Amino acid sequence: MEKLCPRFEKAMGLLSTRWVGLILFELLKGTKRFSEMEADLPISGRLLSDRLKLLEKEGIVERNIYSEFPVRIEYSLSQKGKDLEPVIKEIQCWADGHITAEEIQKDEDKQKD
Repeated sequence: MEKLCPRFEKAMGLLSTRWVGLILFELLKGTKRFSEMEADLPISGRLLSDRLKLLEKEGIVERNIYSEFPVRIEYSLSQKGKDLEPVIKEIQCWADGHITAEEIQKDEDKQKD
């Protein structure tokens, strides 16, 4: 049996971390403030903060602090993060072709139970 490549395993682990894909998808649209992402994503502020810290630690997201009053903090993709764009777009294409509205509804119904 062939051993799984540790780099591939790490990448898949990171990308499959809950909410990471949606955060990356959001940041592909451009620089965002924390409050904008919090409003656009169905995720708690605390979890969003945790995921952004993880992505920053991995060098995928950059955090820019502007010394204004109040302090303005913006998040954007680093070059490493921007290099994920074709991957994210291919996942979107695959999902558009293979995930049905019925499957999404079933998943939503399961979450309500």
